Amino acid sequence: MMASTQRVPSGVAAAAVLAAGIGTFVLGLNTTLAEASEGFANALKWYPPAGPLSGKTTLAVLIWLIAWAILHRLWKDRELPFPRIFGIALVLIGLGLLLMFPPFWELFAE
Repeated sequence: MMASTQRVPSGVAAAAVLAAGIGTFVLGLNTTLAEASEGFANALKWYPPAGPLSGKTTLAVLIWLIAWAILHRLWKDRELPFPRIFGIALVLIGLGLLLMFPPFWELFAE
């Protein structure tokens, strides 16, 4: 008996990759905004011993999971231009890393 191979549409992978880019960007954005605004940093202190890090990471993970769930539902049966979506995800990841880089966010620190 031969095993049948079934091709999974690229939308499944595209959803996961783009959601990762979105999550990374949100984490970077939270980092820069927390450094630029004491009010925003205080709003992210969800677990006092960890300070604003608790809110930054929790919010980024929640956005990542929501983005992944929505994109997966929309794209799971579709064939998409994966290289283009991968490129967008790389740009979002790069921007997220830039926004987490101390010399960058120190430009906006109070």
